[in-house]
Amino acid sequence: MITLLKNITCYCPRSIGKKDILLSGETFETIADCGVIAADCAILRVINCEGLYAFPGLIDQHVHLIGGGGEEGYASRIDEISFEEIILAGVTTVVGLLGADSYTKNMNSLLAKVRALEIRGLTAFLYSGSYALPVTTLTGDIVRDLVLIDKVIGTGEIAIADHRSSNPNAEMLLETATKTHLGGLLSGKAGVMHIHLGDGKRGIQPIVDLLRASDLPVAMFIPTHANRNPRLFESALDYLKNGGHIDLTAGETAGLTVPDAVEKIIQSGADISRVTISSDANGSSPTGAAGTIDCLYADTVAMIKNKNISPETAFCFVTENVANTLNLSPRKGVLQEGSDGDILITDKDLTIKKVFSKGVLCVDNQRIIKNN
Repeated sequence: MITLLKNITCYCPRSIGKKDILLSGETFETIADCGVIAADCAILRVINCEGLYAFPGLIDQHVHLIGGGGEEGYASRIDEISFEEIILAGVTTVVGLLGADSYTKNMNSLLAKVRALEIRGLTAFLYSGSYALPVTTLTGDIVRDLVLIDKVIGTGEIAIADHRSSNPNAEMLLETATKTHLGGLLSGKAGVMHIHLGDGKRGIQPIVDLLRASDLPVAMFIPTHANRNPRLFESALDYLKNGGHIDLTAGETAGLTVPDAVEKIIQSGADISRVTISSDANGSSPTGAAGTIDCLYADTVAMIKNKNISPETAFCFVTENVANTLNLSPRKGVLQEGSDGDILITDKDLTIKKVFSKGVLCVDNQRIIKNN
């Protein structure tokens, strides 16, 4: 399919003004000044986007694709997320993971879900592992998973400072991190270690200790839920200022909301390029409910409307920054020639109107129009 989007205001996520966008197959063919691209007979579809805004499709690096929960008994197990929920939320790339339950949920089912979402039109990956160490894998080895399984991009969600974790010691964390790093090197992938931060006493300190005791790159560690309580957030902010990466959880209400946390980060002068936001969708929340994926976009809009954060800054936390963290750049997280045709289109009030995933229109006027 060849599609021409005319007269659309573009945030790539940096603002470049009003442009015409030509999509050919799965990618951006051309982004040009309005009227430069001729709408000849080879273009099968022309859409006038006057008054609309284009952003990169969102990347959510923390989704319980086959459901999480189960920590209050069998009836508290959470169902898997649907393609429809994901795409209607403006998310075009997801990373799936297991949480506390790696017994009734497993890596085989997670990989199958990832492949199913790919068939439906999304881009999907997964982490090997769960809360516990040693890491649950597909092949019996972390390095082998990364090297041989195309969809595995790291390990996670490994829990520290949480009563549901396996209480890993420094040696266990170091062994897992070393294998994750090596697997990333050999496979050309990110090789990240996605780490769940709980409410426990040690907070982020185990990661700090690990870095002091090793030569591993700080960029491979992605501690998430950094805004789950004020004390943890302050230590995570110090970690960020000292060169670390942090991931905030959208929809957080018990700790700091994402807009409040981002405002504090910006005011601190810390490098916001090392900050990302994810949804924890379909995982269990402290209130017993399940997280929802639409909170990722809701918090992005709230940053703009409630905190006067510019759209290009707000969107970088859920697009370009995530792509850089996961080694998906420049294929993902930006609107530019040669990148995947993942586009979130909104009206002036930032209501989602259309979503393209890999060049295919999947959502039009808030309705699913692609049904593989």
